Amino acid sequence: MARDEGFEEQIREELGRLDGLREIKMFGGLCWTLDGNLLCGCRHDGMMARLGKGAEAWALEVPGVELLKAGRPMPGWVWAEPEAAADEAFRVKLLKQA
Repeated sequence: MARDEGFEEQIREELGRLDGLREIKMFGGLCWTLDGNLLCGCRHDGMMARLGKGAEAWALEVPGVELLKAGRPMPGWVWAEPEAAADEAFRVKLLKQA
């Protein structure tokens, strides 16, 4: 899958500099971990964020956002399609919760 370097840079800037934050190429895009725990990731077709089990309901109300699926729904993880992820205020809220 093609990566979107502009989108990656936006997320990089919004995450800022955190001790223990790392970037890893995976899932056909770029992901960020904090102290070894996966926080979020993006590629050309959207972004995923780990919000925590039971903490994803607010995000699922946004059009273009659904539970992340990896063979089965993954509670606590959301996938935002490009249109939803393009909303800066929404994206920053996702990243802060992740």
